[in-house]
Amino acid sequence: MSRIGEAFADGPAFVPYLAVGDPDYESSTAYVEALAHGGADVIELGLPFSEPVAEGPTIQGAVTRALDAGMTPGKYFEFVEELDVDVPLVCMTYYNLIYQFTTDDDERKGPRPFVERAAEAGIEGFVVPDLPAEEADPLREACDDHGLDLVFIVAPTTEGERLERIMDRVSGYVYVQARLGVTGARDDVSDRTDDALGRLEDWDVSEQGPEARRTESNGVPKAVGFGIKTGKHAERIVEGGADGVIVGSALVDIVAEGHREGRPAEAVAADLEAKARELKEGAASGYAQRVPEPEHT
Repeated sequence: MSRIGEAFADGPAFVPYLAVGDPDYESSTAYVEALAHGGADVIELGLPFSEPVAEGPTIQGAVTRALDAGMTPGKYFEFVEELDVDVPLVCMTYYNLIYQFTTDDDERKGPRPFVERAAEAGIEGFVVPDLPAEEADPLREACDDHGLDLVFIVAPTTEGERLERIMDRVSGYVYVQARLGVTGARDDVSDRTDDALGRLEDWDVSEQGPEARRTESNGVPKAVGFGIKTGKHAERIVEGGADGVIVGSALVDIVAEGHREGRPAEAVAADLEAKARELKEGAASGYAQRVPEPEHT
């Protein structure tokens, strides 16, 4: 089992997201490390891309600030190497950046050079929102060769053969999209979350081929994202069956407000750590409230 999988082994995982370089390199470093101090089990690090089609206004703003501050794929990998955290790191970005990436020593295009550099830097998995499972085999193979996970997003409408293709290729965790549309913090929890979790529970690994990456015993963990804002949201989602929660916009909002108000990075980092603790504790509370499954005799 990978370190990402292990992060879900002992209870619900808290998986925060921040765009690397927002609003600048030094502040961003402090903010990511604050999330680790606040209890993050896995951290998604966004590599800014100029056309983030899956993102709402909040994360689009973070991407713009990071790009304006000079963030590039090369600096992103340097950032990862310099982080002082002891949790698995997942790169969240778009396939164009992965495919076009080259180095001074290697002019090949395609996912392999990117995956090799990511593994060298300390990345342990990827989320690529615009990469369909049907076209993911080159990236999946490169990840397999370097021991990295490839996470796919399951939307509220994903089912049937498409869901099977995703589950045949996914590893680490499944990113369960709680609602349709783009990212963004919300004031409520979508009613469609339970439906999405239920479809994954119903997916039968015994009917899949030998390459299926789930196991009979525990499956690929299910982490729910899109719209989670509070500890109560995290509690509700984990109580409903999620193995973890993914939170991005609610954290990026804290960064954006601090930048807008000109607050010191230390103060913003303290707010991020406090919010991380709230979300982590909410997830743990939801796990404690689950009704135990009846024992079979």
